[in-house]
Amino acid sequence: MSPEQRLLQLGIKLPAGNYAPAVHSGSFLFLSGKAPLPVNDVKPRGRLGKEYSAEEGYALARSACMDLLATVRNTLGSLDKVVRVLEVHGSLNTTPEFEDHAKVLDGASDLLLEVFGPAGLHARSVIGVASLRNGVPLTIRATIECEPQD
Repeated sequence: MSPEQRLLQLGIKLPAGNYAPAVHSGSFLFLSGKAPLPVNDVKPRGRLGKEYSAEEGYALARSACMDLLATVRNTLGSLDKVVRVLEVHGSLNTTPEFEDHAKVLDGASDLLLEVFGPAGLHARSVIGVASLRNGVPLTIRATIECEPQD
């Protein structure tokens, strides 16, 4: 019997959002999307090009990257186990007219270079989208090369 058939037989419906914040496989760490951290206990909400400028977006991307780094540390035990940042992807909640996507994601890229030096230089992509979960202005995700699991 297949796993899908077994779920049906058991009457189990899997909840949406059943995922891990990070998956460590061999020498790779795949990180789920992170949103900016709360400011004064308030989660940022809104769109770049409307509620937020590109400069404010830069700070929001840096904040989301700090949350991403916290997940790396929690998963690996130390940021010292990072060999290289391979790829970063940003999704920005934007107005149709917004065109400064790269300037916003620089907030995350600059932080990774500050923390890891040359090992923080990465490939990246950034897209504008019509909406994101809970109205957050952006999310970032990354793939990291790290020391292999024991």
